Amino acid sequence: MNKQNDTMAILKLYELRREEAMRAARQWYFTEFAPQSAMDIAALFQAGERASANFRMVTSYWDTAASFVLNGGIDKKMFLDANTEHIFVYSKIADHLAGVREVFGEPDFLLHFETLCREVPDLELKIAGRKRLARLWSNAVSG
Repeated sequence: MNKQNDTMAILKLYELRREEAMRAARQWYFTEFAPQSAMDIAALFQAGERASANFRMVTSYWDTAASFVLNGGIDKKMFLDANTEHIFVYSKIADHLAGVREVFGEPDFLLHFETLCREVPDLELKIAGRKRLARLWSNAVSG
């Protein structure tokens, strides 16, 4: 794929994040979603349509985008240079993914997403920063 096509694909992914339902799901994920365990995530699927839909919309979006990158559809360096939101999304579930996979019986659940995130330089440092940001946003919403 040439750089112009990569650029257009990245811009299209950005455009999709601006869609109204996706914006609402992202807002929920960023400010309200604060899982403490794999069971908190699994419970979303029983808790009702909106929470489950929000979680699935945000995480499946990033898993799909990651699959494009990992399969060569989008240049990885360009993608990682142009995006940081996926690290925030990953920071909220990283510690619980193994447990969620076990509960669901789905060993490949969000595997593309996790694989790409694990290739980000200084990931642990970035996750720590995103977790601090999440606490600030959560406090601002609840305060």
